[in-house]
Amino acid sequence: MTALSALSALPALSAATAPATAAAPAAETASLVQSVDWLAIAPVVLTAGVALVVLIADLFVPERHKPLLGWFSVAGLAAATASLLPLRAGDRATFCLGTDPGACSYTADHFTLVIQFLVLAGALVTALLSVTTVRDARMPAGEYWFLLLSSAAGAALLPASRDLATLIVALEVASLPAFALVGMRRGDRLSSEAALKFFLSSVTATAVSLMGVSFVYATTGTLHFTQVADRLEDVPGQLDTLAMAGVALTLVGFAFKTAAVPFHFWVPDTYIGAPLPIAGYLSVIGKAVGFTGLILVTVIAFPAYSDIWGPALAVLAALTMTVGNAAALRQRADRPHSAVRLLAWSSVGQAGYLLVPIAAAAYSERDQIGSTVAYALMYAAVNLGAFSVAALVASTKPLHRISDYRGLYAERPAAALALAFFLLCLAGLPPGLIGLFAKVTVFGSAVDAGLGWLAVVMAVNVVMALYYYLRWTALLFRAPEGPVEGARTKAPWPVTTAIAVTAGAAVVLSGAPQLVLRFAAGSLFPQ
Repeated sequence: MTALSALSALPALSAATAPATAAAPAAETASLVQSVDWLAIAPVVLTAGVALVVLIADLFVPERHKPLLGWFSVAGLAAATASLLPLRAGDRATFCLGTDPGACSYTADHFTLVIQFLVLAGALVTALLSVTTVRDARMPAGEYWFLLLSSAAGAALLPASRDLATLIVALEVASLPAFALVGMRRGDRLSSEAALKFFLSSVTATAVSLMGVSFVYATTGTLHFTQVADRLEDVPGQLDTLAMAGVALTLVGFAFKTAAVPFHFWVPDTYIGAPLPIAGYLSVIGKAVGFTGLILVTVIAFPAYSDIWGPALAVLAALTMTVGNAAALRQRADRPHSAVRLLAWSSVGQAGYLLVPIAAAAYSERDQIGSTVAYALMYAAVNLGAFSVAALVASTKPLHRISDYRGLYAERPAAALALAFFLLCLAGLPPGLIGLFAKVTVFGSAVDAGLGWLAVVMAVNVVMALYYYLRWTALLFRAPEGPVEGARTKAPWPVTTAIAVTAGAAVVLSGAPQLVLRFAAGSLFPQ
């Protein structure tokens, strides 16, 4: 990160040492030495450090003790999550320019801390689910845990990034390990195809974003968000087209990560081919990465071009929620992998809702993005919970069919009640009050911004989604077709713990929705 900060400081440093300012006192010359706030970067450094320890330890730990690497990774993620507590004030920044102390590459404000909590807590739940999966599928433990931790470190770095170089590097650090994780099941054709499709499409989207970043840099001469925002306010006429192209192209990579239509085609096959915990990880952490990047580049770096990205994101939101929900409606209960496919298409539909407040920020106050953060927190808890129950059911019914969930209440009452609650939260129905309140805040952000047509599209899509969520929920409580066998199989306790943690979080949030919805009422960025 220091190298990236120094690189982005070059334009300013060049200006400081130009002949025109040669007479300036030596004391005013910008220093190349930057101080590091180790406490601010602790969550990222701790996660990356544990990843390196796991990679090295894998060389020396005997095969029979490899499960210890998983538990060490779980402990490391728990410690990284706990390291956010001393940062609650949200007033730290580091890797700042000597010529402009307000231009920093890493900022630990309230927005950063909320997203880092979502990322690290989500990665912790994924790690709990993975303990059993790595053992049963005989996947290489050292590689798996190193890749998961590396991806989590990149995802935790991204919300703190405040320059375009660090943002793109964080995006790739979060993404590249995910490609390998998707294809981790050796000898599985679906897994290999999913990894290849995910890799090729993601690399293409990143290349387009890098071109956009280069256009923005050519226009402004800087990479730091605050400076980019200032200089885009007054772009020379001959560079205006270049700046507009740069803004539009930069958004492509992040739209891909959010699975926004038309960049969504990789989602169903990737979720099916990936190990189930990784599918859940991509559905939550992958989306958090995409939405965080979109918020940072649009609301902080490119507010001057809100007339470009605002309408574009509004149209993307409408298309994404409609295509996702329409495809989820078409899933047949008896088709192999239909449960994972439904969750995949459902996540595309949910991405459309998450895009609405970001689009609304172009037409009103940037505080609208608090609605996206509130919705993302709700979605993370309940969607990871749904994947946790899916992992439990898959231990005895590996075809991942929706019909496999028929009579789940008779076999595993607690798991069935938890899944029903998760689905009702996603649908926005009581007793899943947090899902209802989160949808109301997103709907309100569209209305407040004058996007009445988008609010109508969202209302229609919410009704569409009710059908497939309620159909799955009703199936849980129907009489099983055959003898009850699931009760004879003891559920792995790490999976049970993951279900309990996510269910507990969803219940608490539904009982006290203000814990999340307060993010929708105020600004998460320093004023």
